[in-house]
Amino acid sequence: MARLDTFPVSFKVAGRAILIVGGDDEALAKARLAVKTSARVRVFAETVEADFSGLEIEMVERPVEAADFADAALVFIADHGAEGERAHALAKVAGVPVNEVDVPEKCDFYTPAIIDRAPISIAISSEGAAPVLARLVRAQIEALLSPRLGAIARLAGAMRDKVSAALADGGARRRYYEALVTSAAVEAAVDAGQGEAEADRLLDAHAAAESGEGVVWLIGAGPGAEDLLTLRAQRRLQEADVIVHDQLVPAAVIEMGRRDAERISVGKAKGHHSFSQAQINTLIVRLAREGKKVARLKSGDPMVFGRAGEEVAALRKAGIAYSIVPGVTSALAAAADTATPVTLRKVSSGFVFATAHGADNTDLAHWASLAQSGLTLGLYMGKSIAATVAGDLLAHGLSPVTPVGIVVNAGRADKALYSGTVGAMAQDAIDFADGPAIIFIGHAVASGDWAQAAEIAPDVKRTA
Repeated sequence: MARLDTFPVSFKVAGRAILIVGGDDEALAKARLAVKTSARVRVFAETVEADFSGLEIEMVERPVEAADFADAALVFIADHGAEGERAHALAKVAGVPVNEVDVPEKCDFYTPAIIDRAPISIAISSEGAAPVLARLVRAQIEALLSPRLGAIARLAGAMRDKVSAALADGGARRRYYEALVTSAAVEAAVDAGQGEAEADRLLDAHAAAESGEGVVWLIGAGPGAEDLLTLRAQRRLQEADVIVHDQLVPAAVIEMGRRDAERISVGKAKGHHSFSQAQINTLIVRLAREGKKVARLKSGDPMVFGRAGEEVAALRKAGIAYSIVPGVTSALAAAADTATPVTLRKVSSGFVFATAHGADNTDLAHWASLAQSGLTLGLYMGKSIAATVAGDLLAHGLSPVTPVGIVVNAGRADKALYSGTVGAMAQDAIDFADGPAIIFIGHAVASGDWAQAAEIAPDVKRTA
């Protein structure tokens, strides 16, 4: 994993000076940035080429001296000649961080692309490698943010004493502030000059409703790619006090939670359960009874082979509030990966989710009947017994030429694809890649894009 070469911080400049050495357009650009702060901005240049008029700066038409660095927080050097080198040396002696414009190797810090909603600021830095890209990212974020964001932040700051007095619990205060800064009603009230009144009304409602009771959100993490996580899931992860997650949930998804949220791995994997289902049920009930907001994070969709039904039953019995946040289940991700229309007019009128692991003779007879009728089967948890399942389906009358498509690690960059027929799969002809698999069986599979798939052939065992 790539690591940052800089540590992103907001540098305090209030009551101090920002020095700029140079009088050209590069210096002007830095001056325009510096005057957005409350620092005193002083520009040193014997020759002034750019137009600094209209900026609240002090223009000093002489070389910078050692004494000028006494109260300096930062210095920008736009002079790339001898004067710039001298200024750089003086700054080093004074211990003042230096940014030499467009010379990354001589910079102690980099100037990010900044979104200004004072007191909120968002900085996008490329560590000097791609400033144009940083500006483009800034423009995209700017389009998402309300121009009233700064006013709402100031309102939140003004409410601190009232909130502390009304809400003793830290979690309750956080939930109030989350509601305050995301409320359309508050934003409209701020626009109308009535923000404090609306903030007070919201605080009264939170104080009345806050009972200290917890809640459990059963959240689908999707097949593993973090960009397939829903917006609702992201929001709930940010609200959660505790994240209880399965082993298959990627670290990148878990990291979308609050930085201070407790993380508990319940580590269920094939052949190894660090927590039993009963222990998981007990855990989430206990956490909620402690007044915590619990994100129960599951791979795929909680309601599809996620044993969410058992957890919901335990929560109902305990009287714990809960809600379900759906996720992209692996079969749908696999269909998307291969452009496979699991339902197709005049070919397949339906799609059946099933788990191959533990299937008995009745299940297999039913599946064979469904596939023969034109439905598409999507089998989970069948990789280790794929050949056995295929052989049993043949024994129950399914045609050996029925198309098969298999996706391992659906929805992820490391996915592997296999295609062939039920007859070929029955001959144990697949050397599977590591990871969970979805097995599609049915005539609609032939309409998918399996061009990059390894062929399932009795005399060839290979991965994609």
